[in-house]
Amino acid sequence: MRFIPDDLTEAKLREIQLEGLKWTVRHAYHHSIYYQTKIRDSGLRPEDIRSVEDLERLPFTDKEDLQEGYPFPLRSVPFDEIVRIHASSGTTGKRKILCYTAKDVDLWADMFARCYELAGLTRQDRVQIAVGYGLWTAGVGFQAGCERFGAMALPVGPANAEMHCEMMVDMQSTVFCSTASMALLMAEEIHKRGLLPNIKIKKVILGAERCSDAMRQRIKELMGVEHVFDIYGLTELYGPGTGLDCHFHEGIHYWADHFIYEVIDPVSLKPVPSGKDGELVVTTLHKEGSPLIRYRTHDITRLLDRNCPCGILLPMHDRILGRTDDMFIYRAVNIYPSQIEHVLSQVEGIGSEFQIHLEEREGGRDMMKICVERKTGGRKDDDPGLTELIASEIRHKILVRSNVEILDPGSLPRTQRKSQRVFDHRNGNRK
Repeated sequence: MRFIPDDLTEAKLREIQLEGLKWTVRHAYHHSIYYQTKIRDSGLRPEDIRSVEDLERLPFTDKEDLQEGYPFPLRSVPFDEIVRIHASSGTTGKRKILCYTAKDVDLWADMFARCYELAGLTRQDRVQIAVGYGLWTAGVGFQAGCERFGAMALPVGPANAEMHCEMMVDMQSTVFCSTASMALLMAEEIHKRGLLPNIKIKKVILGAERCSDAMRQRIKELMGVEHVFDIYGLTELYGPGTGLDCHFHEGIHYWADHFIYEVIDPVSLKPVPSGKDGELVVTTLHKEGSPLIRYRTHDITRLLDRNCPCGILLPMHDRILGRTDDMFIYRAVNIYPSQIEHVLSQVEGIGSEFQIHLEEREGGRDMMKICVERKTGGRKDDDPGLTELIASEIRHKILVRSNVEILDPGSLPRTQRKSQRVFDHRNGNRK
């Protein structure tokens, strides 16, 4: 059974998007008090939406709207049609609760199955799932999509390395799904334990956090895998599974027959041209329980206006480059961690793990220290040269001065979840 449509033309996709947009606006307007008020206040009615271009006339939805409407924000169906809820982690306030109808759950499984198909899986694959279960969307999304696709799901969850190693060997898993941090931890464990000859992992699917090229390459080398794929998704957009990069790894194909993606300037809130970085804004086309109209994800990416060599007709966006709320201000310069990560990835002799520490020195002057690991097998005698090179590159490319500390391989903590990159020790944590 194929899950990725092979008959989509540009004209047909545009027709699907227009019908989906009209349906979403009508559905939200007539069944959600929040959306009815918001759309009315913008001076619009559902019948005013006559083309996809009319999307820009609609108001944005943001994370604060979900938190203010707690516990059932954006709910657009009666309670007896809600079969499940999922929630975000709630690290910045009240958890964002999203409602799912039976149709939502079914559609999400189909979309996720597309990801496995795009990654080249077969029904003979054994998929070891190392992401969280419960209120979070990750575990159940990976599992439901795997079962819909027809491969064998091994729902281990975020267990310890010992259990994951045991399952890889005993179950002969062929695919590993996790955060980038967890995949790196497992790759290093496999290498340390000499398990490579005993495992059959050939593909890794990563989600929930950025993964640098250096980290991706290290995972491939230590795990002996052919491909490392990026999967995209948010709890607000069903969960993970809204897109994946194919084996050419030139961008993330997204399911444009279920979503309309815009990229905007996060300050002016105006659309930016294809190929230019900005904030991703998403409108759902078939979501019943908690539809989204122009939802600001705060993820930074760009739309790619080119055809992929794989032949899939669905459009692409770039990997997630960072988040607007990850930005920090250092000596009056706005900096994203991904900018520093990019500089580090160009330097030979260092590993993929790093931390940024911001401190306020006596006299009120800010200082930034970058801690980065030496590459495995690297010589300590090379540290002074690497320190000088990294500091020089950051000063040249990001226009700020920094102190650099080279650490032994494995010195920085590994985690089963997302790695924390920025530690702001300044008074007031100036962002």
